[in-house]
Amino acid sequence: MTTAVPTAPAPAAPPAGRLRRHRPVLLLLAPGALALLLTYALPLVWVVRMALNRPLDGGAILQTVTLSTFTDVLASSHYWNVIGQTLQLGVLTTVFTLLLSYPVALFLARTTSRWRSLLFALAVAPLLISSVARTFGWMAILGNQGVVNKTLLAIGVIDDPLRLANNMTGVVIASTEIYMPFAILAMLAGFGRLDPELERAAASLGAGRFAVLRRVVLPLTAPGVLTASLLVFVLSLSGYVTPRLIGGGRVFVLATEIYDEAMNSLNWPVAAVLSVLLLLLFGLVVAVHLWAQRVLEARFTGRGRSTS
Repeated sequence: MTTAVPTAPAPAAPPAGRLRRHRPVLLLLAPGALALLLTYALPLVWVVRMALNRPLDGGAILQTVTLSTFTDVLASSHYWNVIGQTLQLGVLTTVFTLLLSYPVALFLARTTSRWRSLLFALAVAPLLISSVARTFGWMAILGNQGVVNKTLLAIGVIDDPLRLANNMTGVVIASTEIYMPFAILAMLAGFGRLDPELERAAASLGAGRFAVLRRVVLPLTAPGVLTASLLVFVLSLSGYVTPRLIGGGRVFVLATEIYDEAMNSLNWPVAAVLSVLLLLLFGLVVAVHLWAQRVLEARFTGRGRSTS
């Protein structure tokens, strides 16, 4: 009787052979990597380097490596107020955008009408118009002599015009309308788990409409809502046109403050510091979004529960 002799495992491919095998993939990735390096990485490094300089009078810049500009910005109550207004704008815009966009996205995801394509096109049609043009339109609607105030004055609801522009209220209203198409698209992309059969099954088991919405619809659409909230929040944090025009110079957010420091005050180090802070804020928002996504996934799928 013969015994089988165990064979030694095949030797690993040499690094040169592995590199040769992956060379086509590396060649395909090279143009994108080069574009990211030139358009994102290098400008980011330049901004961080500029933030380490020190501003001088008259727009001059002292080439040095210091954190004094950071400490000056973080010690200023004005810039903390700017950061607070930026977060306030982001939170309010995100909340109102989700509240108004969710029913529209849910209807478009559920409907089987032959007009579904037309309704979808109408929902995203505002994206075909520049945000600058839409902002000017809101200026005409919300101003003291705008459509809203003139209508309310004509029917006797108010005696004096409402302050709907040149403040945070007008910026939130205009921003909500501007970012609604983005939220609708993001929600529709994340509503893949929504199945009408599950709703009908829950209803057949005795669940009311509110119970179906709370126990079936909301959990299945939560990923799309999270994606839309991240997109709208980030866009509202970095928005410049709407706070500048609707705010009328009375709403100070990071985007407008960066522009003023760089172009009006010629204080490039401070503008760079504010840009770095805005970038860190983006990173914090993305981290919170990823954490919330994992929590929801664990809660609704049971992955985080211990098994007995």
